[in-house]
Amino acid sequence: MVTVLDTVSAKPRPRHPEKAHRPDQEVLRKPEWIRVKAPTSKGYLETREIVKSNNLVTVCEEAGCPNIGECWDKKHATFMIMGEICTRACAFCNVATGIPGPLDPNEPANVAKAVREMGLTHVVITSVDRDDLKDGGAQHFVDVIHAIRKVSPETTIEILTPDFLRKDGALEMVVAARPDVFNHNLETVPSKYLTVRPGARYFHSIRLLQRVKELDPSMFTKSGIMVGLGEERNEVLQLMDDLRSADVDFITIGQYLQPTRKHHPVKKFVTPEEFKSYETIAYTKGFLMVSSSPLTRSSHHAGDDFTRLRAAREARLSAARTA
Repeated sequence: MVTVLDTVSAKPRPRHPEKAHRPDQEVLRKPEWIRVKAPTSKGYLETREIVKSNNLVTVCEEAGCPNIGECWDKKHATFMIMGEICTRACAFCNVATGIPGPLDPNEPANVAKAVREMGLTHVVITSVDRDDLKDGGAQHFVDVIHAIRKVSPETTIEILTPDFLRKDGALEMVVAARPDVFNHNLETVPSKYLTVRPGARYFHSIRLLQRVKELDPSMFTKSGIMVGLGEERNEVLQLMDDLRSADVDFITIGQYLQPTRKHHPVKKFVTPEEFKSYETIAYTKGFLMVSSSPLTRSSHHAGDDFTRLRAAREARLSAARTA
């Protein structure tokens, strides 16, 4: 008997096999304030070529970010390290789920090369969840930070990390590499974790952010959430208090957009006026920096925001000295 392996007509592996059995969800029509133009600019094409030529992955592409045209036109990109396959299966996320491959030992150098070629003064590095690794990928984050500092020492570095759940010592390893901003997103309010972010634990994420400040009080910390997932307003306000109890400096709030009919549905399109209200309240609660709008994403305008974040801290410290 001869077994023939058909590598031509075989169907490609589904991007979200864990969601295939779910019923299709209704997709709400987007309001005018959430729509963006398709990316076509020269700057966008140049950035795409730099990313592809260095064999890199970006969260801009993998997560289907609506701001990719604007950011890539300005040579801004958020690099997603450790592959494009995530070990988690969050109900909101468009990153593929499955069994990841081995880490690429050349990736830190390739990321650093791309940072230099793009002339980035501020770079954001994120990753998939790698629950399969003993340290959750912490050492790889460290290697990328060191590689960037070696070839582009003036570039400030912002990292957006997984939660390193049950990975003892991983957080301490990353903080010791001294990124300029440590970002870890809560994503949603605690009542939605079971359905939206089932592999994570809300209070573990709060504690992780708090621990960063304990290890290095000078390090900026940041976290973000999506709204429109069915959360109540008072839950968002309580989440703000939880982040401030962990001394988090910067909060981002953006509209959830449904990647496919198999993903968690959009329950509501939050109006620009409601986003402005969240911004006002967040500042009254003591955040140094707030970004709250329908198209806000964790790394959108990250470089400009970092400049404003440093200025806000200096202004607060100066006011405290003269009080």
